Amino acid sequence: MFDSLKDKLGRFKSDVEESAEEADEAAAAAASEAKETDTAEQPAGPDSEPDADSESKSGDDTSFTERAKMFATGKTKITEEELEGPLEQLELALLQGDVEMSVAQSIVEKLREELVGQTRAQVKTGEIVVEEAIGEALKEVIGVGQFDFDERIAAAEKPVTIIFTGVNGVGKTTTIAKLSKYLEDRGYDVVLANGDTYRAGANEQLREHAEALGKKLITHEQGGDPAAVIYDAVEYAEANDADVVLGDTAGRLHTSNDLMAQLEKIDRVVGPDLTLFVDEAVAGQDATQRAKQFNDAAEIDGVVLTKADADSQGGAAISIAHVTGKPILFLGTGQGYDHLETFDPEVIVQRLVGTSELEA
Repeated sequence: MFDSLKDKLGRFKSDVEESAEEADEAAAAAASEAKETDTAEQPAGPDSEPDADSESKSGDDTSFTERAKMFATGKTKITEEELEGPLEQLELALLQGDVEMSVAQSIVEKLREELVGQTRAQVKTGEIVVEEAIGEALKEVIGVGQFDFDERIAAAEKPVTIIFTGVNGVGKTTTIAKLSKYLEDRGYDVVLANGDTYRAGANEQLREHAEALGKKLITHEQGGDPAAVIYDAVEYAEANDADVVLGDTAGRLHTSNDLMAQLEKIDRVVGPDLTLFVDEAVAGQDATQRAKQFNDAAEIDGVVLTKADADSQGGAAISIAHVTGKPILFLGTGQGYDHLETFDPEVIVQRLVGTSELEA
């Protein structure tokens, strides 16, 4: 995941470094010329008047002279002119990589703020400066609303009830099975509940996972009340000292009023601790927009992105938290029950920027 986006960010670093090197070469030449001029000129007498033409020229070349002086002392300054071209190219590349427009603009503006006017020692290459700036910009974008899922589960009163929602066919049921294994590995007793009571085969699909994982499954007949199923699962968990209830729901669009009403009823009857939105990472901006629409219609607490292993762009993973204000918690990275990766912004940023020198 993120291979394409990492490549785009790498090209931006190279573009900025190239622009900075060209400016530094010009500054070095100016510093050399200024030194030669100073050597050739004789000191003025105490009563001599400054030449008007020299004053005018000095005023016109202030920024260039300043850069030359900085270079002579082993420092350089990144200018807005150096960055403008690379930033425009980066914004276009982010949009082509399925990063949502407002998110791409936010990253670009943050980079401009971080880099323009920054002084750097020559021994610290421009590439490192840019890496740090990209890292900070990305962390600000993808770390919105982030919380530690494990700590949240550990601190919550048991049983913890987690509801999964999203459109059809994005991997909600498989994600439930994976999270069940994830929680079992951390010592929790998990109960599964099939609130997807309208889809033919939904009971059988979740039952196969429950049997493979050795989990209790609560189901009703097809066409039953989803809220009643999940309520019964919570009752069972309370009676049997289970720790977590994972409830599936019917795939739905935010425009499906009856299905959204079911979510509202589940919220009233059960009061879930967390509602997680599931979508495919490969859906890109479609996933970002759906996450926003679901959050607007029935507030979500976090996001799980499936098929992250098949997504070279990473646009949805970069965009969703910024657009919804709700964090990505997990990435599905394969078909196995163990193929569920915690979404850690620090790790993701290091993977994207390709450096271990970012500050925590």
